[in-house]
Amino acid sequence: MSGGVVFETEEVKRIIQKFALEAKQQIPINFQRKKKRVIVIAGPTCCGKTAMAIELAAAMDGEVISADSMQVYRGMDIGTAKVTTEERLIVPHHLIDIRDIHESYNVVDFYYEARQQCQQIIDRGHVPIVAGGSGFYLHALIYGPPSGPPSLPELRKTLEIEMDQLGSEALYLRLLELDPQYAKSITKNDKQKIVRALEIITLTHKKVSKLPWKGRRKPQNFDFQCWFLHRPKDVLYQRINERCDRMLKDGFLEEVKKLDQMGLRDNHSASQAIGYRQALDFLSTDQSEAEYLKFVSQFKQATRNYAKRQFTWFQKRREDFRWVDVDMHDHEVVFEMIRNEYERL
Repeated sequence: MSGGVVFETEEVKRIIQKFALEAKQQIPINFQRKKKRVIVIAGPTCCGKTAMAIELAAAMDGEVISADSMQVYRGMDIGTAKVTTEERLIVPHHLIDIRDIHESYNVVDFYYEARQQCQQIIDRGHVPIVAGGSGFYLHALIYGPPSGPPSLPELRKTLEIEMDQLGSEALYLRLLELDPQYAKSITKNDKQKIVRALEIITLTHKKVSKLPWKGRRKPQNFDFQCWFLHRPKDVLYQRINERCDRMLKDGFLEEVKKLDQMGLRDNHSASQAIGYRQALDFLSTDQSEAEYLKFVSQFKQATRNYAKRQFTWFQKRREDFRWVDVDMHDHEVVFEMIRNEYERL
């Protein structure tokens, strides 16, 4: 009798194990895996994100994923501070030079393509390191793509024409009347967000503020370790001014002229990018010395304003990022903080 009991117990174990194995095989592989870690390096323009990401990737067998909405375009190199060919030879970079200037690219594209790159990098046994200053893109990567209906090309084109003819302030005031809560969360200079908001309201007859980020289910397959690098305002602004001067010396205006011939003005998003918009405006003038000096001043001011908006955007979402003043700490100290935190978990 005792032998029979043992046999039945072992048989039950085998049945349970077989069932568990079959059930596991039916579960998608992403759900079988332990949640994977991804390093995110954010911060305002010119704070040192790229250099930190490259150094981390070189030391940790990592690969860098760009979270810059303009570096996806071929030819937009100098004005976007795109990594050089030499830097790409040090560590692999992704989501750079993946679109021609006449092609569209948006946050939903970034969400799916960036997450695909994260998984492929992990599958290779490497460390994904996302670097960029686009808070909207990074927020989408972590929490999922924004809600709302798909874009309607005809409606989008009509709104973009209105934006060009009437200006961003006029459309911003319209948005302020239709959805004051959302309008107050952006600025009158956020042209893409204004157009998209008016598009959503027209298509759904609902306020954008009624489609909150928190209403979506946060994807759980990655563990994002998020860092926000920053510097004192006076230091950052000085670095911005110096970078703008270097860009001009390196041939930024020649780059914009070439892109203009390729159809830059027809790409509403790319043509409104910081620096490119000011350069296109300058190229439409008599290009006198006075106009050039005006352009340089506007170029630097627009870049500084952008850095200020980045600070404000991330400040409102401070709980998602660990803030580090890279002027207060040595570069090596910040590097070790990020690497040790990754390896500790």
